[in-house]
Amino acid sequence: MLTELHEAATPTCEAQHCERPLGEPAMVFETEAGRREAHECACGAVTVTVVRSESPR
Repeated sequence: MLTELHEAATPTCEAQHCERPLGEPAMVFETEAGRREAHECACGAVTVTVVRSESPR
C-alpha cells in the first residue's frame, strides 16, 4: 500500500516559500530499511524522500 501511495504522490520542494513539484530523483539509495531519493529543486534546495520497505507479516 505504501509503495502505491509513493508512486502516486508527486514530491514537492520542502524549502521555505517553495512548493515546486520535483521531478525524477538525482540520487536513489536503497537498503533493507527502504528507499531514499534526493531531489534537487530549481530554487537550490534538496529534498529527501523516504519510503520504508513493507515488513513481512
